Amino acid sequence: MKCATTTRPYSFEEILQQADIVTLHVDGKPRSRNLFGAEEFHLMKPGACFLNRSRGFVVDHDALAANIKSGRPAGAAIDVFPHEPESRGSFSSPLQNLPNVILTPHIGESTEEAQQNIGKFVSLRLIDYVQTGNSALSVNLPHCQLEHFPDSHRLTHIHQNVPGMLLAVNEVLAKRGINIERQVLDTRGDPGYAICEIDQTCDEGLIRELEQIPHTIRVQVTPGFR
Repeated sequence: MKCATTTRPYSFEEILQQADIVTLHVDGKPRSRNLFGAEEFHLMKPGACFLNRSRGFVVDHDALAANIKSGRPAGAAIDVFPHEPESRGSFSSPLQNLPNVILTPHIGESTEEAQQNIGKFVSLRLIDYVQTGNSALSVNLPHCQLEHFPDSHRLTHIHQNVPGMLLAVNEVLAKRGINIERQVLDTRGDPGYAICEIDQTCDEGLIRELEQIPHTIRVQVTPGFR
């Protein structure tokens, strides 16, 4: 008979005490500010390496410089800084000229392989948006994504973020006897974005009527769902 084993979660402090490499990939929200400072560096074991690939304000660079000199951590690689370099010759950091420190001010992603991967990723996201209307990971549109089901047709509606826009869209569809199979709406600041899957094809008359709704920015029929 086999006995079930359980694994307890490790605390942040325990991880720092045991890890050979500590790398930060946290978000840029205010809660992450000063996440890593003198206390955290002191917990790291001798010989460990430290990498920051998140945001500059997450790490106390003065504390990191002092601890590098004492050998804990033994080395560091930093790609982001509290004050990012703006022009040639303007960069200054307490980590400059320290042994076992690699500084790549916001250029750590500029390898040939990374640029190729970025190009492929961006192209695929654009193709997905054009073909399906899905806007996940968009910079300037709300993040909307809707699973497609066969025998349905899809249109998207970009509009100003004012009350009643979804109701207005749905009233146009209902007036034409069009059933909404699936629908998603999200907003981000001023723009609102809706994806609708309907049970009928999107003819020119429907598109014109949707475009005439006040505060409409753009109506699009996704090519893969005509």
